[in-house]
Amino acid sequence: MSREILLLATAAASIGFLHTLMGPDHYLPFIMMARARKWSLLKTSWITFLCGLGHVGSSILVGSIGVAFGITVTKLESVEAFRGDIAAWLFIGFGFIYFIWGLIRAIQNKPHAHWHIHKGGSKHIHDHTHVHEHAHSHGEEKKNITPWVLFTIFVLGPCEPLIPILMYPAAKSSLWGLIFVSGLFALVTILTMISIVLLSTLGVNLLLIGRFERYTHALAGAMICLSGVGIVFLGL
Repeated sequence: MSREILLLATAAASIGFLHTLMGPDHYLPFIMMARARKWSLLKTSWITFLCGLGHVGSSILVGSIGVAFGITVTKLESVEAFRGDIAAWLFIGFGFIYFIWGLIRAIQNKPHAHWHIHKGGSKHIHDHTHVHEHAHSHGEEKKNITPWVLFTIFVLGPCEPLIPILMYPAAKSSLWGLIFVSGLFALVTILTMISIVLLSTLGVNLLLIGRFERYTHALAGAMICLSGVGIVFLGL
């Protein structure tokens, strides 16, 4: 392995880790959805893995096409920026719609108190929640499509530093160097995503939120929406 590829490999691992850590959109959606949807750790890991693979894989594909056809880095950066804008606005739109749905669901499932009279005249108040069939059926539908919506958004979302900083310099050395550097970046990025999501999910699941449990869907939507806002307006 040449010294240049070794340096690029070190950069790929470092950038992959920091790029993921500093981008809350890489893990917040999965943490919040796992809590709201009560996904198992295995399902959470699998969904995170697939979304991470789509996220990195799409940029590798764009970069490989650019290298193969001699497209300039500037043009590819414009393509990646455009894809990033689309993904960010999709985060905002999906998060906002999910937030509204979650808020309506929470209102519909508001706990009610009823008096119960037992033999002998004793009375007590019984609190319970009415789960409306309408909300339940829509919840099942969204449960099925939510991972696919996230996957689509992540496929559209680019890894900004991958192409100009890693792929093009590696391609000047050799094809195998390009494959190695790109693969290492993908591996570190995906492993970082899964690690943060699982550790955070375990911590979130320990929280006892009681009667606020019904707001978890609304909170998940709000966090996803804010992730998109952070990308668009703060450049996260």
